[in-house]
Parts: sequence; structure tokens; C-alpha cells
Amino acid sequence: MSETAQLTLRPEAQAKATAATVVTAAPKVDAIVVVRDLHKTFEPDVKAVDGISFHVKRGEIFGFLGPNGAGKSTTIKILTTLLQKTSGRAVIDALDVDTEPAKIREIIGYAAQDVGVDDDLTGRENLRLQAKFYHIPRGEIEARVDYILKTVGLVEGADRRSATYSGGMRRRLDLAMALISKPKLLFLDEPTTGLDPQNRIGVWNYIKSLNEQGMTIFLTTQYMEEADRLCDRLCIIDHGKIVAEGTPAELKAEIGADVIQVALKSDGTKDAHDVSREALRRIPGVQEVKDYDAGVTVYAKNGPSLVPQLVRMLDDVGVQITQLTLSAPSLDDVFLKHTGHQMRVEEVKPPSRMPWGARRRPGR
Repeated sequence: MSETAQLTLRPEAQAKATAATVVTAAPKVDAIVVVRDLHKTFEPDVKAVDGISFHVKRGEIFGFLGPNGAGKSTTIKILTTLLQKTSGRAVIDALDVDTEPAKIREIIGYAAQDVGVDDDLTGRENLRLQAKFYHIPRGEIEARVDYILKTVGLVEGADRRSATYSGGMRRRLDLAMALISKPKLLFLDEPTTGLDPQNRIGVWNYIKSLNEQGMTIFLTTQYMEEADRLCDRLCIIDHGKIVAEGTPAELKAEIGADVIQVALKSDGTKDAHDVSREALRRIPGVQEVKDYDAGVTVYAKNGPSLVPQLVRMLDDVGVQITQLTLSAPSLDDVFLKHTGHQMRVEEVKPPSRMPWGARRRPGR
């Protein structure tokens, strides 16, 4: 990993710790989440999380970027104490997820992929009920609810039944319910999946404003643009493993070249890929050629000047091009380079309606 953190425990937990469970390295960082060698296996032998290690700094927006089934939601459920890990270590604000889950639930907020609001209640009533679940003093509830409604832009619709809300409003209400306890750390599991572009940008703005007020946010996403625009740092995860970590700028800088993606006409064999790779590597200035699902990706300095040579070379060796694109490095290219395949975003229906009893309420 690019950076490791000092893992410390509260005094009451220190007696339980051994030298083997305390990880130290320089430089030290003020981490609110420290995860080491985390594993989660579902029966019979499905490795949802396969030995991942990372940390989240206080005050940052940290992201997990990956496709559906990569292990993002499983990791969040372990960290929010909703799912037991198979092995490894996870600490939240110096609290161990195994031995101090109740204390962890008191300091975190969690908004899952499925929106958990009661359609028969107004927005305000949903928040009041959630405040009672967190045992917020009766005299503080109304001021707290008013503040949260203003924060997420739901003042005008606060006294309407949530069944009348749009998808974006429902998502904002769900986010508000995760904020009612004033958490130190907010977990957002794919917060904008199923939203239209306008509502997605609106949720991004709320997330940024919360972070600017000092809240640490851990979000998962399958949207490259979302990770690029929101995250201070992120991990790219695929098949339960972390394949890259860093700031969006650092990850894109790793590419170190223009990206030329060439889709090839398929004849049912790998011959076109093999011939293309061998031919294109002979062009001066080409740094690397890698396969991807529909063709090959060429990494090269001064890419625009090489495009004509590339096209001529493939024509000379009898390979037909169906599409060619030239771009500066993006997180898509980082994902492709580390995994060998493109990430397919799976759109889902707008935020769903759930029975109230299905609401996930950490600790209550």
C-alpha cells in the first residue's frame, strides 16, 4: 500500500491487543479506519473480500471504486458491524469491530444502497422517528430535525408523505436519516446509483458540503466520474482484492501516457489481439499494449502523432479496426490497466420503497 497507519486502541482495549495486532509504520497518519488483511468468505467458498488492507484518514472523503460484486458492500457491512468478518482486523476510531461493536454504532452513520424510508410518514416524521431510535433527548429532536432538513434541501417537502417524493428526494431523506445522530464517520454505499444526472450532482454537492464541515466520509461507487470528483483518496477493488490505491490524480498519473483504445473486428479467435499486440509494440513511442475485451489499449507518449502510424501498421498486418479513441488517462484506464477489463456500470431502478422494518439502523 502507498501509506500505512498507526493503529491504536482505547485504554480499555489495550490489554487485549498484542504486538501482532498493532501495525506501525512511517509516516504516521491520523486514521479513523484501519483495516488489515480483511477476509470474508461465504459458503461454500465464495471469497467476497480477499485479504484487503487500507486506512481512512480523518476528515477525508475516501472511496471504494469497483463493479457490482467486487466486495464493496461486503466491506462496508463489516465495518458498520452488520456482518461478521471471516478473518483480519478492522478498527473504527480506535474501536475494534469484533469487541466493541455497540460503541462503533454510536459514532457512525450508514446509508445503504436501498432507501429505507417509511412511505406513510412525512419526511419530518421519518427523521423524528429515527432520532428516537438513537435516543436523542426529546428537547433536542425538533432543532436537530430542522437543521438536517435544511442541510439536505428538504425544508419545502418536509411535511409531505415521502411516498410523494422523487427518487432524488428519497435519496436525500435517506442521507438525512443517516446524519441525524451527528456521526463522526458516514458510510455511503453507492449513494447515487439509480439517480438521474441532475439528482446525482445534487447528492454530490451535499456530500461535499458535509465533508467541508469536517465529517469523514467513506463511500462506495461504480461511477468513475463520481470517484474522480468526490474522493480525496480511493481504492480500486475487483474480485475482492484492492488493485490500486491513491488520489485520483496519482492513479491517473501512473499511466504516464496518452491512451489509444482500438476496438478490433472479431473473427471468433484471439489472433487479431495477438497480431495487433506484436505489431504495435514495434512502433517507436509505444510504451505498452494490453488486451481489453473488445480489442487492445495502447499507452504512448505523444499519442496524436502516433495514430496514423498505428492505423497503417494494423492495416499492413491485416487487422481491421472498428473503432479508435484517443484520450488523456482517466480512472477507466487505470481500472483497465490493473484488471485487464473494463468496468461495466450496472444501472438499477430509482431508489426503492422498503417496508419500515427493513430499515438498517446501526446499533438500534
